[in-house]
Amino acid sequence: MKLWQKDSDTDQLVEAFTIGRDAEFDLLLAPWDVLGSLAHSHMLTKAGLLSATEGALLREGLLRIHREIGEGRFSIAPGVEDVHSQVELLLTRQLGDVGKRLHTGRSRNDQVLLDVRLYVRHRLRALLPQIEQVFTCWLRRADELKAHLLPGYTHFQVAMPSSFGLWLSAYAESLTDDLISLEAAYRINNRNPLGSAAGYGSSFPLDRDLVTNLLGFEDTVTNSIYAQMGRGKTERVVAQALAGIAATLGKMAMDAILYLCQNFSFISFPARLTTGSSIMPHKKNPDVFELIRARCNRLMALPNEIALLTTNLPHGYHRDLQLLKEHFFPAFDELEQCLRMTVLMFEHMEVRKDILEDELYRYAFSVDAVNERVKQGESFRDAYHQVGQSIEAGTFVRPATLSHTHTGSLGNLGLDNIRKRWQATAGRWDMSTSLEAEKNLLA
Repeated sequence: MKLWQKDSDTDQLVEAFTIGRDAEFDLLLAPWDVLGSLAHSHMLTKAGLLSATEGALLREGLLRIHREIGEGRFSIAPGVEDVHSQVELLLTRQLGDVGKRLHTGRSRNDQVLLDVRLYVRHRLRALLPQIEQVFTCWLRRADELKAHLLPGYTHFQVAMPSSFGLWLSAYAESLTDDLISLEAAYRINNRNPLGSAAGYGSSFPLDRDLVTNLLGFEDTVTNSIYAQMGRGKTERVVAQALAGIAATLGKMAMDAILYLCQNFSFISFPARLTTGSSIMPHKKNPDVFELIRARCNRLMALPNEIALLTTNLPHGYHRDLQLLKEHFFPAFDELEQCLRMTVLMFEHMEVRKDILEDELYRYAFSVDAVNERVKQGESFRDAYHQVGQSIEAGTFVRPATLSHTHTGSLGNLGLDNIRKRWQATAGRWDMSTSLEAEKNLLA
């Protein structure tokens, strides 16, 4: 069944090529297609385009289909083009001509726009607590391990003293910035495109703002052309936010791989969280972190992939946009897996104590030695010269103590500041409005 079908048949090769994997990914949209149709049918009834009886019948039929989806009994039948067609087919079988009236005032173009935004909103809501678990894990472990030093590096050369607390809280703070991007993406996505039809509006007296309120959107995409232009742009903006989180996770994974290497041996994990070799019995491979790194690299490529898919398209709908689902939808599952595994690994990470007692790292204290001389009255340049000469002569003596007190340093990690930044951003997310609206539509 095709909603656009006339009297002629489409070549089977053309049909298979143009449908592609739509049926597979449209199943993910099914509950959201029904939810949008519930709001649309309510609006049509209020606008007098459906009778009260027709509206009630459609609501009853749509709720029945929604239950089938929840119970896993919904599928897109062979020969049915997409989820929109399947829902309309089921309604028409149940309700006759009343089922055919549901499509009044909308196109599959704005219907899929709506479905995708509802789906993405749902996935972004689910992401927030999972990102927060990683943030909380890193911040808690930073506090636990703040007294344990490790060398910091620049150019892969030993640079200055760092600590496990400083290292972990750096990545926790990185997530606070990533959350700002994610919140912005959520708000851009959380606008109603329905009512734009094929991109040029409708001659029906549609109440678009009513649909916006029924679905719990923050606002309506005003311009009908721009609503269609949002396809691809919205996915790219969301993908950029996901890529930001992936960049943080991937960089941390790379650090963990280095620190786990025997040449560093700064951290370790229980054997059950590592993998072995088929011929080397001593191996404990960081496969989890390597796969996090690889998956996050793939996620970081996604915004560019979407940009290249859409960059030379004029305004209006084009079938190129269909391919977005295949690359965009799986990104949520991929990131969620990386978040879960990151928490698992860092919850069980063990660290080596007294790393900087090793003579290998004695020159990591050279800057502290310079600073001590400055505190005693020398100019920085003279102190730098004197310490440099002692290093060249092999007479350098590391300071007995470290004094790092400014915010964000070894002795003052500023964990409360980082936590407050997280809470301020998370507190701006209004999830209750959309959740309540969805609940009311299904009540």
